[in-house]
Amino acid sequence: MLLAHISDLHLDGTERATERSARVVAYLRSMTQRPDAVLVTGDIADHGAPGEYAEAARLLGTLDVPVLTCPGNHDERAAYRKGLLGDTEGGTGPVNRLHHVAGHALLLCDSTVPGEDAGLLGDETLDWLARTLDGPARGVPALVAFHHPPTLLHHPYVDSLNLADADRFATVLEGRPQVRAVLTGHAHTPAATTFAGRPLLVAPGVVSTLRLPWESGDGVTNRTAPPGVAFHVVEPDGGPVTTHFRVVA
Repeated sequence: MLLAHISDLHLDGTERATERSARVVAYLRSMTQRPDAVLVTGDIADHGAPGEYAEAARLLGTLDVPVLTCPGNHDERAAYRKGLLGDTEGGTGPVNRLHHVAGHALLLCDSTVPGEDAGLLGDETLDWLARTLDGPARGVPALVAFHHPPTLLHHPYVDSLNLADADRFATVLEGRPQVRAVLTGHAHTPAATTFAGRPLLVAPGVVSTLRLPWESGDGVTNRTAPPGVAFHVVEPDGGPVTTHFRVVA
């Protein structure tokens, strides 16, 4: 399976945010080999406004492959459901969804806490994740995706806003070896580490790039660096997950 992974579009109605997202979409559309799906791990809108989701739907809708999304801390659940999922009722509960792509199960979880920037999977989401891995995703190679990284990335600002209940999430992963990797966003920087014995792969940001503590420059983010994309190649039969990071100039 080839999975294209983007995150943190922060569409806000400005020309700058629109241009950067459109540039990434055009790059994905130009690929010689289409990915099996495009994953977007949250902060699709900047303010959670209906118009921002309408723009996201328009841009992402030009891709001719499945586009799978999960919310981030800037997203608003009811508007997200209406604008991206076609759910006219909206609803404010966690947005947890299962997709099957190219023989793999993708479990997209909601790590947001309304009104907060830090993340929490919570009882409802952790119960859903365990039930799904033991039910419809049992025996199928699986990837789990959500917004907030569950481990330190060694940046004081990002690490203050990561996933709060990471130990409980690790417990869910125990004894469920079909989970091949964990995919997140939120940090606005490409990163690769491990969590609970699995690869933890963080997508670069589209709207901006995190300035690491040992880099020069002012401010937490670099707004002039180009947006980025991660490509995850998931081999069959328990083979490794290989990730390539690309910038979109």
